[in-house]
Amino acid sequence: MADTGTDQGSSSDLRMGSLEVRLAESAAEIDWAQALRYRVFYEEMSAVPSPDMAARHRDFDDFDTICDHLLVIDHARGDGPESVVGTYRLIRRPAAAKAGRFYSSDEYDIGRLLSYPGEILELGRSCVDAAYRTRGSSMQLLWRGIAAYVFHHDIAVMFGCASLPGTDPVAMAEPLAYLHHFHLAPEELRPVALPERYVGMDLMPRDQIDPKRALTVLPPLIKGYLRLGGFIGDGAVIDHQFNTTDVSIVVKTDLITNKYSKHYERRSRDAQIA
Repeated sequence: MADTGTDQGSSSDLRMGSLEVRLAESAAEIDWAQALRYRVFYEEMSAVPSPDMAARHRDFDDFDTICDHLLVIDHARGDGPESVVGTYRLIRRPAAAKAGRFYSSDEYDIGRLLSYPGEILELGRSCVDAAYRTRGSSMQLLWRGIAAYVFHHDIAVMFGCASLPGTDPVAMAEPLAYLHHFHLAPEELRPVALPERYVGMDLMPRDQIDPKRALTVLPPLIKGYLRLGGFIGDGAVIDHQFNTTDVSIVVKTDLITNKYSKHYERRSRDAQIA
C-alpha cells in the first residue's frame, strides 16, 4: 500500500523484535483486526454481539470498509488472524464523508470539532490481545504508528470515545467527576453528549476529589490520552452493548507532532554525520 501514513518513520521505530506496526493492506488483514476486536470486546468484556457478529466471531460495522486500520503484527505468530495482536481504527474527514458521519456522532454533538479548520482524526476500536498487554510494547507501537499517521496527514486534532467499565455512573463518581473538573475540554473544541444520552459527570464537588485516587481507577488508555494533554467532553454516555460508560476524548496533536518532528530531524542529522 503506497500511502500507509506510517511510512514517514524509520522501520526501526515501527518495529520491536518480532512486532511491527502498520496499516492494514488487504480485506483479509481487516478481517483479522475484527477477529481480535471480537475476542476482546465480546468474549473478554462481555459486550453483546449481533447474531451476525456471533456467527462470524467478528466485530464489524459500516465504517470498517472506508477507514484505515492500524495493526500491530507479531510475525512470530505466523501470517494468519492470530498474528494481529493490537489494533486502532482511524477515521479522517474523507472517510467520514463517505459514511455520512463520524462514529462518535451517535453519542456526542461534535459540531465544534467539525468546524475546526485543520485536519481531524477520530480514533476508535482500540484493543490489544490479552497476552500482550503486560509487555507494553504493543501499545507503545500503536502510539508510534498513530504519531507517524498524524505527522503524515498533518492532523491537528484527534478525538474519539474512551470507555470506563460498567454502566453505573454512581459507582464511578470520583473518576468521572475528576475528568469533568480537571480535564474539561475548552469550549471551542468541546463535544457534548447528545441530550437523550447525556449523563452528568459532575457527581462530586471538586474539593472532595482525590486526584491520585481517581487516576488509579481510570483505564490506562484514558490516562495515556491525559498524558498527551487530552481533554474530556461534556457528559458521559452509557453504552449497554459494550457494558461501558463512554467519555469523549479530544487531543490537540501539538505535543505528538513536535516530539515526532524533532525525533526524526535528530535521526536525519545523526545519519548525515555518520
